[in-house]
Amino acid sequence: TVAAEVRKQISGQYSGSPQLLKNLNIVGNISHHTTVPLTEAVDPVDLEDYLLTHPLAADSGPLRDLIEFPPDDLEVVYSPRDCRTLVSAVPEESEMDPHVRDCIRSYTEDWAIVNRKYHKLGTGFNPNTLDKQKERQKGLPKQVFETDEAPDGNNYQDEQDDLKRRSMSIDDTPRGSWACSIFDLKNSLPDALLPNLLDRTPNEEIDRQNDDQRKSNRHKELFALHPSPDEEEPIERLSVPDVPKEHFGQRLLVKCLSLKFEIEIEPIFASLALYDVKEKKKISENFYFDLNSEQMKGLLRPHVPPAAITTLARSAIFSITYPSQDVFLVIKLEKVLQQGDIGECAEPYMIFKEADATKNKEKLEKLKSQADQFCQRLGKYRMPFAWTAIHLMNIVSSAGSLERDSTEVEISTGERKGSWSERRNSSIVGRRSLERTTSGDDACNLTSFRPATLTVTNFFKQEGDRLSDEDLYKFLADMRRPSSVLRRLRPITAQLKIDISPAPENPHYCLTPELLQVKLYPDSRVRPTREILEFPARDVYVPNTTYRNLLYIYPQSLNFANRQGSARNITVKVQFMYGEDPSNAMPSPSYTPPTLADRALPLWCSHNIFSLLLRFITL
Repeated sequence: TVAAEVRKQISGQYSGSPQLLKNLNIVGNISHHTTVPLTEAVDPVDLEDYLLTHPLAADSGPLRDLIEFPPDDLEVVYSPRDCRTLVSAVPEESEMDPHVRDCIRSYTEDWAIVNRKYHKLGTGFNPNTLDKQKERQKGLPKQVFETDEAPDGNNYQDEQDDLKRRSMSIDDTPRGSWACSIFDLKNSLPDALLPNLLDRTPNEEIDRQNDDQRKSNRHKELFALHPSPDEEEPIERLSVPDVPKEHFGQRLLVKCLSLKFEIEIEPIFASLALYDVKEKKKISENFYFDLNSEQMKGLLRPHVPPAAITTLARSAIFSITYPSQDVFLVIKLEKVLQQGDIGECAEPYMIFKEADATKNKEKLEKLKSQADQFCQRLGKYRMPFAWTAIHLMNIVSSAGSLERDSTEVEISTGERKGSWSERRNSSIVGRRSLERTTSGDDACNLTSFRPATLTVTNFFKQEGDRLSDEDLYKFLADMRRPSSVLRRLRPITAQLKIDISPAPENPHYCLTPELLQVKLYPDSRVRPTREILEFPARDVYVPNTTYRNLLYIYPQSLNFANRQGSARNITVKVQFMYGEDPSNAMPSPSYTPPTLADRALPLWCSHNIFSLLLRFITL
């Protein structure tokens, strides 16, 4: 006989619960056998339907409120929504479709806050905080029991010696008994008499006296002295959520002060961005700033329109939700596109020195003339020039350890040393080095370190065949350990000064990533500070409460290896189109990236359906 047949036979004989059948026979006097198959799934009881069909038969009385839901428990309060900017980022409702308008209202309507009046009476609310527990326990006497005391070896030995002395004194008594010792009887004290021991007292009086004694010196909140349950294992948790607001990580203020080279022959453009080496992600958008002199800016006037005040920012606020030891501040330099390889274009900056300007005057004049020609022809286009990186957490931890209010840090890439070194100014810290890597959560705190002034003295020349982010991550990983990879890169002497400090809570003259003015913006003519949008390394589980309609496009690479013939300079134009005809271009600002080397700007669009058209233009 197989096991399946045995189970089938047993289930046929005992198809129901014997105890259940017995109870049914006794109560209902049923004459037939009710069986419930063991293999049949029983549907659970619908609690809501049961409560509707079986109302509670409770009489009106003082305990009725305990079994019914209070009608005034819930209270809905409407709170106005705060707007950080002077002008709302939400477009006008007249320009949107009806279904889009309904979705957009979720960013502008007031908050509906539901308050529970009797929340404090529920099991999820615990008023006994740790501070209240300590406050209640101040006047209580400390109780120590014999089981709480650890046995002491010295006290135990003293008790044994005392017993020995007592046994010797017993032998000295006349009859050998301690109770009969005349000495002990004369020196012993009588016990206190119990008053009213033999009096007849009613039981009610005894209960009253016992009740009075229990109430004397009794703590008014006796049950509140019980320690609160562990927060990690609550029976019920009903926490009141905060009003949703825009998410910000730990904010860092970076001010770009100056950028100087050994020779000044053409305008140089710079950008900042944050990278996470461990996650291999770019965690912020690019911040572009211009530190050129008015003479250098004049070379690009035929191609560059008058600059708006929003493009003149030299300070940026970066947000880091997940700070770690793997975050780098990458600085990239670009120059006007010119004929030749990147290495050939960067050669004059590595050969000529400022001290030899008089001796090489004719050569420098020739280079300026060539740069002027390229600016006239290709002033709208850029090419990669140089780059460097700053290990952010080393700077933050080192600046926080100083006793002064500010820090001066010099960062260079020595060619002979062949490794990345970060060292402080000798006038401040002498020979103390910054080449240490700290660990722990305290080292990743960006809100309490002292402001630091950094001087970047050298840059790496950009390699033409190493323009991708993957190559950059390899270089950043080599900066944290001694490696020969960076030793092969040729440095370009320069001097970039920047300030790094914790961002204030409410900075003045600040612009959002949408270029909207944040409140406390007294004068619109002052040079602004840009808030740089964060691309978190990991997911951030917060509600989206701010309307944001930005699209970031980063052209990565363009491969013409299979193209026959020589490939000329190629540029890519990104533009919003609602049709294939060139006249169908949308009024949103189009953007022509100078090169395919990780450069992009946000594109603004107020429409919901659009297409992207990439146009390849041959120069």
